[in-house]
Amino acid sequence: MFKKILIANRGEIACRVIKTARRMGIATVAVHSEADKDSLHVLSADEAVCIGPAASKDSYLKIDNIIAACKQTGAEAVHPGYGFLSENQEFSKRLEENGITFIGPKHHSVAAMGDKIESKKLALKAKVNTIPGYNDAIADAKQAVEIAKGIGYPVMIKASAGGGGKGLRVAFNDTEA
Repeated sequence: MFKKILIANRGEIACRVIKTARRMGIATVAVHSEADKDSLHVLSADEAVCIGPAASKDSYLKIDNIIAACKQTGAEAVHPGYGFLSENQEFSKRLEENGITFIGPKHHSVAAMGDKIESKKLALKAKVNTIPGYNDAIADAKQAVEIAKGIGYPVMIKASAGGGGKGLRVAFNDTEA
């Protein structure tokens, strides 16, 4: 069991992690941008460290700043919450290299899950139930239509490397595939 964890996130998710850690007897460290210094998650944690300016690219997404905050406070592990660095393989790898536990999957698993094709193949290999479909890259719209006809409409089409939540769409016929 960890004695102290750092939450590399903000807002409601950070508050939930803090509440759970407190029930488990684990001390918490909140990180925050300059703009979030008076936020509930900062006020709720046992300790808080400013990791940069207001823009998340200059604070919550700065791996070096989060690692420095862990070292400064003695946090043994990092809970990433969701979004921000939670699916960043470099983040989980760098934490591991610095002797800090990433509360989540190992960096090689994060890498595999970041690619939708590889993650589905990994799930199938592990005998996890998945939605039937095509599990390789599709070259062009013509191939997509042929595959969709074989599966049957409607079909969901997803960018394999992700589209930030915007890459998924539904095709109901050949002209939409």
